[in-house]
Amino acid sequence: MTPHVVPDPQAAAAVKAADRAHVFHSWSAQGLIDPLAVAGAEGSYFWDYDGNRYLDFTSGLVYTNIGYQHPKVVAAIQEQAGKLATFAPAFAVDVRSEAARLIAERTPGDLDKIFFTNGGAEAVENAVRMARLHTGRHKVLSAFRSYHGATSTAINLTGDPRRWASDTGSAGVVRFWAPFLYRSPFYATTEAEECQRALAHLEDTIAFEGPQTIAAIILETIPGTAGIMTPPPGYLAGVREICDKYGIVFVLDEVMAGFGRTGKWFAAEHFDVVPDLMTFAKGVNSGYVPLGGVAISEKIAATFETRPYPGGLTYSGHPLACAAAVATIEVMEDEKVVQHAAHIGENVLGPGLRELAERHPSVGEVRGLGVFWALDLVKNKETREPLVPYNAAGEANAPMAAFGAAAKKHGLWPFVNMNRTHAVPACNVSEAEVREGLAALDTALTVADAHTV
Repeated sequence: MTPHVVPDPQAAAAVKAADRAHVFHSWSAQGLIDPLAVAGAEGSYFWDYDGNRYLDFTSGLVYTNIGYQHPKVVAAIQEQAGKLATFAPAFAVDVRSEAARLIAERTPGDLDKIFFTNGGAEAVENAVRMARLHTGRHKVLSAFRSYHGATSTAINLTGDPRRWASDTGSAGVVRFWAPFLYRSPFYATTEAEECQRALAHLEDTIAFEGPQTIAAIILETIPGTAGIMTPPPGYLAGVREICDKYGIVFVLDEVMAGFGRTGKWFAAEHFDVVPDLMTFAKGVNSGYVPLGGVAISEKIAATFETRPYPGGLTYSGHPLACAAAVATIEVMEDEKVVQHAAHIGENVLGPGLRELAERHPSVGEVRGLGVFWALDLVKNKETREPLVPYNAAGEANAPMAAFGAAAKKHGLWPFVNMNRTHAVPACNVSEAEVREGLAALDTALTVADAHTV
């Protein structure tokens, strides 16, 4: 239960003043932002110093998979801090070993070795390094509609506009079109056509780049920030076959889609596919302490059995982060959080979003699984023209900004990116909370509707 908050404007002013004076924010023009001062959070909600409470349909940055302040995870972090707050990564530490074991038990196939990082971008950096060293090749293929992180290699593998300003170190990165039937680059009209043509395009790209030069193909199992586009049946299995054919390492990025988000422990389970390397972060411990990693197959791990792996991190497998991961996984098992996420998606959130689409002319498509959904907002359902242009800013982005403001006014904190709003609440969100969020979305979408033709 969210505690009653007594408004404290002086505290809010002090927090914001310190923030403005000293904090440099991600992805922002520093003088043009006005961050909300957060006073607290619990479960699926957070609140400000004025007593305004928001239902978080963003899960932070799609990572608070078990909500804010879960008491069992908080207690585990406190207990670990009293026992062994930190220790260097070269040693065997009980909680580190246990976190690795619990993760390996849930990864598909033989992904049984775990290399810990501080987050998802570092996981991608190291997965690509492993693939290049394993194959002796340099090129890596990634999709245009993708996000893999903001470190050097990860940002250059990313397909969205956040890459552009830093696209100076991209030697060896080759991009291709992954399937997305609603806005098909292949002029497909069915999922089967989209799958077949996307695989043919990928294999053509490989042929023209030279298979012998390609170390890896990296894909988000279900792209997250780029639009939550669930791949058509057979696509990921087809990529797996192509990788096997040419000796290419198949890397799946599960940083956002993993740990219950799609109603499975990992999204790869929906498609019965096992990659050679799989990156994770975010939901592994609900973001309570920074943690990510790479799950490594037997054949990749064997490369470094007698050959040193040239990579490491000071805080790899940090005890506090690993304690949070152990507690989070145990909570997810005990409280059947993964099964709950599947139920919410199938019976509450998915149907509710589709019902909104039927009534709102601004909703072009609804897509997703579990608690991982997107509404593609359009000016016209027939033409599918996006509600705002690609990478819109300022006045061009006004319709989406108005939609977001309306959602917040009605107590919903939305995930807004380009012409989409994503519905990505905590995996243990209640049915009542989902319906509350749907009601707020219903009202906010009337604002978007005003911009349709």
